Amino acid sequence: MDLVRPPAVAGYFYPSEPARLRQEVERLLQEAQAAPDPGVRGLLAPHAGYFYCGKVMAEGFRALSAWRGKAKRIFLLGPSHFVPFLGVAFYPYRAWATPLGEVAVDLEGGRRLGEKGPPFLTYEEPFREEHSLEVLLPFLQLALPGTPILPLLFGEVDPQEVAEALLPELGEEDLVVASSDLSHYHPDPVARKRDASTLEKALALDAEGVAEAEACGRLPWATLTALAQGLGWRPRLLAYATSAEASHEASRVVGYAAVAYLLEEDPPALR
Repeated sequence: MDLVRPPAVAGYFYPSEPARLRQEVERLLQEAQAAPDPGVRGLLAPHAGYFYCGKVMAEGFRALSAWRGKAKRIFLLGPSHFVPFLGVAFYPYRAWATPLGEVAVDLEGGRRLGEKGPPFLTYEEPFREEHSLEVLLPFLQLALPGTPILPLLFGEVDPQEVAEALLPELGEEDLVVASSDLSHYHPDPVARKRDASTLEKALALDAEGVAEAEACGRLPWATLTALAQGLGWRPRLLAYATSAEASHEASRVVGYAAVAYLLEEDPPALR
């Protein structure tokens, strides 16, 4: 059977009409202030509707676009919002579809992770309606066209354990993108204070602190943080915003950040 994961949130989180979607993503990437940087190996990106977080998303993917035509694959790490489970799920879709076409999946890489056993498992249900990875794809299709993905959804799991399992799989041409929003539904001043605390932990490469933070993708983000700590990737905040900047509704907001992780020389051993 030819397994292609269809889009679940096109027309809701982002435009479903291909020309409109391409135009919007291209505009956001062109307006981003971040410079394409070949030192970027990892990225934290938000996953809300483009109206709310598209500008923040674009800053991250503009920085990552230096890998256009050079990246071997992209590990996508996102939270499961709707299906609770233990571990990290992969499902062998041949590709993921968006209105802009298909994105190939690294099936061999997924198979190798599955052979490791726990915490990895083959499980389709969390992927069916989940948006945390899907909304990243149109940006990847335009910033890094033709690059395969290895999509992983996180249930309850130890981020350090996942990082240690992923470490030997990461090659010099692989990228890692973690998907997370920050605090949810606080007044804007409260959200900014809480998010500043979370970002302080992230920028200090405090994986345990990130894992306990108020962020829906805290476990994927903590895994990226642990990988960065072990591989010598230095975090840099590219952009931060709350939904109030788009909606002008400040009483109940969501926070968004783009954080790039840049390679340093002489990386330390993974702790």
